[in-house]
Amino acid sequence: MHELDLTTTWVGWLCLAIFVVAYYLIATEEQYEINKAKPALFAGTSMFMVIGIYYALNGLNPEPLHEEMVKLVEEIAEIYFFLFVAMTYIETLIERGVFDALKFNLVSKGYSYKKLFWLTGLLAFWISPVADNLTTALILSTVLFTIDKTNRDFLVAGAINIVVAANAGGAWSPFGDITTLMAWTAGKAEFVDFLYLFVPAFAGWALTAWLLSFFVPKGEPHFDATTEMKPMIKEGGMTVVYLGAFTIFIAVMGHQFFHFPAMWGMMFGLSLLKLYSYRLNRKSDMGFDVFLSMKKVENDTLLFFFGILSAVGALHYLGYLNYVHHLYDLVGPTAANVGVGFISAVVDNVPVMSAILKSSPQMGIDQWLLVTLTAGIGGSLISFGSAAGVGVMGRLRGIYTFGSHIRLAWTVLAGYILSLVLWYVQFEIMGLY
Repeated sequence: MHELDLTTTWVGWLCLAIFVVAYYLIATEEQYEINKAKPALFAGTSMFMVIGIYYALNGLNPEPLHEEMVKLVEEIAEIYFFLFVAMTYIETLIERGVFDALKFNLVSKGYSYKKLFWLTGLLAFWISPVADNLTTALILSTVLFTIDKTNRDFLVAGAINIVVAANAGGAWSPFGDITTLMAWTAGKAEFVDFLYLFVPAFAGWALTAWLLSFFVPKGEPHFDATTEMKPMIKEGGMTVVYLGAFTIFIAVMGHQFFHFPAMWGMMFGLSLLKLYSYRLNRKSDMGFDVFLSMKKVENDTLLFFFGILSAVGALHYLGYLNYVHHLYDLVGPTAANVGVGFISAVVDNVPVMSAILKSSPQMGIDQWLLVTLTAGIGGSLISFGSAAGVGVMGRLRGIYTFGSHIRLAWTVLAGYILSLVLWYVQFEIMGLY
């Protein structure tokens, strides 16, 4: 690990300026009509190139920089390939008509927009502890979009609800979110300890959902029983559903018992999907091509991830994330951990959690669970503050954006504050953990 602090050098200031400008362009993508992946990718790649130039000009050994970049590529690859496989499965399920059938079953029952809003939110909260928040958000935002592609008020409120629910559900499960997984594998708390976060996580989401429900339009999606035929799931559609569930199971179990990267199990699941498509194409005319599903994957979302994680990695290398540790010395663990939630909304929560775990401030289990909670649910405050949010931005491109989220972000903040109050009552006053 290099020991240079470059935050006060010209390279530190220049990289910070690049990050701020890129962040501004990402936040205002609607205004400038620029895809968020472009400034993110430029910032992530150029910042390391500028650091490389600084090293060359000052005759410094580039080996530590090389090692940092290799390590960063590994971290990014884990998320990149995980997302890629999850999106490929979702595109295959769309092609097989699974989501159309699900939409028909929901809409034909005459459920109102509000009922559908609560149903998708509850599903997100209960599925994410098992399937992880990112995959859950991707699946349910696709369900949301198939219900009604044009009702923006329903889609925006529903998308925020799904992101908040998926992140809250992931916060009380060791493998529901990357940050909880990091805290668990670092030995900061036992498996069952995380379950004590259920009440603060659930109540915070419930308050946000209740406030958001006032913005959900009245009425129900258009459905005409005389004209709408029940869509049939194409051959092999349900097998793809089971393969997808098995892929998530393998990814979680492989990480849990063999310490494999989660993407390894996902890539294994992709191989199963490709083998199944080969078998189906051999015996039926109703087969599918996995490569066509891959073609429809939102590459801009993947490239945005690459760019933003690279940019944050550069800030970490320059020494900016060391200020996180100083935060604990200055204000104490409770205030610092609450602040981490706001930091993780702006800067990706994975490197923030990584910086906290590396500096390892002296804290009890109650405080380690608090930072797990805030890093998990704090990312919901901004649309791209969490993997789930970025995934949904890709699914609902042009509808769920930074601007549409920020207009209703106060509902998320209210839920966040309630979660913190309940944590304090449960852990610090009642000692229930």
